[in-house]
Amino acid sequence: MAEARSAPAADDAIGIREREEGVDRLLTLSDGIFAIAMTLLVLNVSVPEGLAHAAFTQALHQTWPRLGAYALSFAVIAGVWRDYHRIFRLVRRADARVVHLALALLAMVALLPYPTSLLADYGGSEPIAVAVYAATAAVNNLLLLALFLTVRRSADLRRHPIDARFARGTVADFTGTVLIAVTSIAVAFAVSAAAGLLTWLAAIPAGFAAERIRRRPDGRTVA
Repeated sequence: MAEARSAPAADDAIGIREREEGVDRLLTLSDGIFAIAMTLLVLNVSVPEGLAHAAFTQALHQTWPRLGAYALSFAVIAGVWRDYHRIFRLVRRADARVVHLALALLAMVALLPYPTSLLADYGGSEPIAVAVYAATAAVNNLLLLALFLTVRRSADLRRHPIDARFARGTVADFTGTVLIAVTSIAVAFAVSAAAGLLTWLAAIPAGFAAERIRRRPDGRTVA
């Protein structure tokens, strides 16, 4: 009888360990893709060899837009990575929905160096370059939102109930970024590409506001 009772317990323990290992493998894959995407961003920043002083100075001056695009995209990817791990701290097991959403998100993260290069070369003059970049950022945040809502709504997927304050702040964070992206596209076509880029400065106070929503009165982040 004791052996019969211990068998299901052992099976449950194996199942829990396999689920946890599945989440860990997904996170390992994810961290690798995030790291590669961040590294590829800097490949857009370069100065040709063998230039005379005047040409070198001009080429160096021309790297500033590329450095700006690099800094913006690095911050975007770092923010997605932070939010991705923040969500996965809540995940007890990854079912097909979680895996598919995670892979779709990783595909968009891996794609980000391409709109970054467009932004570096044409962001100051072409609204379409701004639109492609903003659309990519918006899709990233929509996928984060979908992933978070999927985990939140399924007690079978999450480790514990999610605090309402944390949920409000997280949803506000993702939807706010999407709204900023849509606004930047509209401004880029209605005013100028440069004005559309400047719209992204609104992401700074929006991020602080979402973080304040997530926190308890004692200053601790809740989940």
